[in-house]
Amino acid sequence: MQSFKICRTPELVCRMPTVHEVAARLEEIAPLSGAEEWDNVGLLVGDRARPVRRLMTCLTVTPITAAEAIAQKADLVVVHHPLPFRPLARVTTETTVGRLLWDLIGAGVSVYSAHTAFDSAMEGINDQWARHLGLSDVECLVATIGHEAATLIGAGRCGVLPAFITLAELADLVKSVLSLERIQLVGSDQLSVRRIGLACGSGGSFLEAARAKGCECLVTGEANFHSCLEAEAMQMGLVLCGHFASERFAMEKMAEVLARDFSDINVWASGAERDPLRVR
Repeated sequence: MQSFKICRTPELVCRMPTVHEVAARLEEIAPLSGAEEWDNVGLLVGDRARPVRRLMTCLTVTPITAAEAIAQKADLVVVHHPLPFRPLARVTTETTVGRLLWDLIGAGVSVYSAHTAFDSAMEGINDQWARHLGLSDVECLVATIGHEAATLIGAGRCGVLPAFITLAELADLVKSVLSLERIQLVGSDQLSVRRIGLACGSGGSFLEAARAKGCECLVTGEANFHSCLEAEAMQMGLVLCGHFASERFAMEKMAEVLARDFSDINVWASGAERDPLRVR
């Protein structure tokens, strides 16, 4: 299937980009070789030959974001968290995942996810985090096999703040960057920190890697209770800004990048998506 649009020059007719062409650009931004072995990345739903006129980015495909994509007639959803994530024996409306896939496929909406490949990529989510916090001498917490940490292809990031600050001041910086009212901390407010580890999403498992890199603190989205206890035992600071907040901003940036790269496509970041966790 091909789709054409009339260009600004009347005698020219332009072919719309296909799902395959957008996917190829996404693989340049976040090479799939950088994904974790357990992950499910790339084009997960769709027909590579279909034209893309309208594209939505979001953090997660949920009933809310799927409904928005269908209502707004998106041809492609670029999502961070994979759908499906695990292999499916059947696709039926009896499960949430099955119902979402059924609805999206029925509406002709393709789905692409880079997930941990985007986490780990140069200019990926963790790189963007490092830049937002003003870190220098940035390297990976865990380099991808075959790459040195300094190449910035790998999981997590660590780097150095311009000067020592307290854990409380770092928390205020993170809140300011993400426009948050509250975040969670492990450690004394007066803990002095300068070398910082970063891991978007659920990054408590990077605590040991951050300590091995000499970090005084790890900033991540969420960590389980035992990781919090381990940070306390290590006398390391832990800043938890929430899984949603630690990654959603990057999907908004992704929409900007794709809109720039594919000027013929109507691109937007989901306007309906919200953090499912509320604070009262």
